[in-house]
Amino acid sequence: MPLRERRDGIILVADDNELNRELLSSLLGQEGYQVICVTDGAQALERVNHDSIDLALLDVVMPRKTGFDVCLAIKSKPETRLIPVVLLTSLTGDDDRIHGVMCGADDFLSKPVNKHELLARVHSLLRLKQFTDELDNAEAVLFSLALSIEAKDPYTEGHCDRLSRYSVAVADKLGLPEDLRVALRRGGLVHDIGKLAVPEHILLKPGPLTPEERKIMEQHTVAGERICAPLRSFRHALPIIRHHHEKQDGTGYPDGLKGEQVPLTARILQITDIYDALTTDRPYRKALSTKKAFAIMLEEVKRGWWDGSLLNEFEAVVHAYEPVQPAGGAQ
Repeated sequence: MPLRERRDGIILVADDNELNRELLSSLLGQEGYQVICVTDGAQALERVNHDSIDLALLDVVMPRKTGFDVCLAIKSKPETRLIPVVLLTSLTGDDDRIHGVMCGADDFLSKPVNKHELLARVHSLLRLKQFTDELDNAEAVLFSLALSIEAKDPYTEGHCDRLSRYSVAVADKLGLPEDLRVALRRGGLVHDIGKLAVPEHILLKPGPLTPEERKIMEQHTVAGERICAPLRSFRHALPIIRHHHEKQDGTGYPDGLKGEQVPLTARILQITDIYDALTTDRPYRKALSTKKAFAIMLEEVKRGWWDGSLLNEFEAVVHAYEPVQPAGGAQ
């Protein structure tokens, strides 16, 4: 009998019954998958945390930790929550299935396992995991590109990470939903990615820009939106990328939006962006103190540039999380 072509995918099988482990390992191994077998829930979690697992098949009733426990732990960690989990059980009650759903299980298989159903479910979930991994890779490329822009200027080291953390802290304080907090985290990291389209002689020019050069620089918001638009996971971050240089009085760019027309997430990021610029060293001046930075920003609020209510919220965040300030911003 010819050997089957090796399939992509490392599958974890966790079951305290040796015959069940051997059966599942044989069925999946014959299909070309790499199979890792463990005998209890604690071992399963250890392998998930240390190996590159693509799918987990978990018996519900196991010693040390149940399949429910392991599933909940996997789905609770950002590093592992996208691993598909299938619970294997002879339990038939609705309460047990509801418990599994609440733990984050992606699917259920009843014992004794039907071979064809098992392979169909495994194949489908591994395809979904592959798409997810490709999306993660695309996001990683965007983040790397954004950091490469930051690395060109020694004065902006850590800028994107600080904006991301500050913006999420403000979103938490405002009680914004998870999708907008994620958008602010991503937007903070990639808001200036459109500067990839700006020539270096303009991007790194030490003196003032000419009107023509400024017009080119201002297009980085539009270019950034265009770069990130193909990723559906960035759809909530696009308004941040495009509009973080708008002003409340309509004198910003690229669209001259006014007041509430400027998306809330963009208003949050721009407040943190200005603060970080003021409290870090620049070629033309030393970092300002927190007190001085907020005094300048308050004056700009009075001119009609920024959202004053958000400035107040952000100031409270900064004072609550004083250790996250850039060193130059300390008073």
